[in-house]
Amino acid sequence: MRYIRYVFWAGVGLVLIVVALANRETITVNLVPDEFAGFLPFGNAYSLPLFLVILGSILVGLLIGFVWEYIREFKQRNDAAKRKRELNRLEREVQGLRAKTGEGKDDVLALLE
Repeated sequence: MRYIRYVFWAGVGLVLIVVALANRETITVNLVPDEFAGFLPFGNAYSLPLFLVILGSILVGLLIGFVWEYIREFKQRNDAAKRKRELNRLEREVQGLRAKTGEGKDDVLALLE
C-alpha cells in the first residue's frame, strides 16, 4: 500500500511539473480594479508566471475549504467532546460504586445484596 501512495504522489508531482513548464509565460495580475488602485498603500499590479497563479489559486481554494469545513464541523466536535467527558465521568462513578459495593466480597454476592 505504501508503494501505491508513493506512485500516486510521484504522478501528482509530475503533473505539477508539466503544468509549470507549459505555463511559464509572465502575466500581470491586478489585485483591484484600476479605479480603486489609488486608495491602496501597496502595489496594484504584479507580474507573475502563469503557473504560480494557477497553483496559488488551487492552494488558496484548498485553504478556504479546510477553514470552511473546520467551522462547519465545530458543533459535531464539541458534542463529541461533551459526550466523551460524560462517559469518562460515568465510568469513574461506576468504578467507585463497584469498589464501594464489593468491599472484600465476591462480585456475585455483592450484587445479590
